[in-house]
Amino acid sequence: MNRSVALRGGVVALILVVGFVAGVYVDQAYPEFVPYFGHRSVSKVDLSEVQQAARLIQADYVDSKVNASKLSQGSVQGLVSSLGDPFSLYFDPTQFKRLQDSYQGRYTGIGVYLSFSTTSYPVITGTVSGSPAAEAGIQAGDQVIKVGDKDIKGITADQATALIQGPEGTKVTLTILRGSEAMTFTIARARIQVPTVRSAMVGNRVLYVRVYQFGSQTSTEFSKALKDGLPGSSGVVLDLRGDPGGFISAADDVITAFVASGETFETRGRSGTDRHHVGSSHAAPTVPLVVLVDANSASASEIVAGSLQVHHRAKLVGTTTYGKGSVQQDFVLTDGSDIHLTVERWYLPNGVTIDHKGLTPDVAVTLAHPTDSFDVAQPSLGYSKDTQLNAALTLLAGG
Repeated sequence: MNRSVALRGGVVALILVVGFVAGVYVDQAYPEFVPYFGHRSVSKVDLSEVQQAARLIQADYVDSKVNASKLSQGSVQGLVSSLGDPFSLYFDPTQFKRLQDSYQGRYTGIGVYLSFSTTSYPVITGTVSGSPAAEAGIQAGDQVIKVGDKDIKGITADQATALIQGPEGTKVTLTILRGSEAMTFTIARARIQVPTVRSAMVGNRVLYVRVYQFGSQTSTEFSKALKDGLPGSSGVVLDLRGDPGGFISAADDVITAFVASGETFETRGRSGTDRHHVGSSHAAPTVPLVVLVDANSASASEIVAGSLQVHHRAKLVGTTTYGKGSVQQDFVLTDGSDIHLTVERWYLPNGVTIDHKGLTPDVAVTLAHPTDSFDVAQPSLGYSKDTQLNAALTLLAGG
């Protein structure tokens, strides 16, 4: 089956700018659109108990006005949850529509970047300039404890997106922990257009390119950043920190810009092994390159960083990455809902999986605080506190 797949990660930096742009775009695979018509032959699944339970509820539940649609959706959600796979998810039609919008770079939200962990609360790593969140006073380093009345400890990027996104003009209430002080913000959602790639010149003529997530426009935006910034540059810093992943095709294109030949990565599933190869457009095959990564670099961003490392094309600077080595595919059901299902595992060109392990940087450097990271959207603020970027510049002899 010819399908477009995207990868996303778990601890990700998400831009709930409209929802979910960026990064925090992860190894939860995100193909653009794959309708479900019935699939490969499988052993028989006994659903008689599910059907019996549905009939009992419809016949004997105290409230006769049972919502049959919700009952059906709940049954499907239960089937997916029973897999015990945190990356296989069910989205109702409204949730899936929002996710599809995010794939295409259309967002309606409040304009925050988030990093995620399965054991703690999401942390805001930044806000979009001029966004509702920025104007409301949300700051980098704030922990999001609740969305509305819902405690969101350990929430995934996609679940957060579904909660925080919504129709333009509607409001969402966030409970924030700033230090030891709990604060409540009620913010009106707005439509925001945010690029997945931003670039600037830093140090001694070094081109800094940040990829927030691998979306449908990333290949075009990345190509433009290189075309505009490479002439006269002495090297490149590719910043994948907080990037949760995204489309495989975009990851391939970014690798191809720096690698002249060979495999980019490979996937293995029920149908066998699918090897992805470097393309033909090499914008910077010999330019000195350093890649920044952290614990929130996941999925497709790990494919890029890991492939460049295996090809000895770049040094990795930062901290061990998230470690998501699976691929998900969207199967759209007849009612417009979606099963976001793990269908493959992916491996680096040397056959190694990073699943549950992550990538080990060549130069380990920690960042004292999320707010110390260079904000390419506000380059005038500088990067003196960004220890990871400064280490990269040192490697490139550009600092």
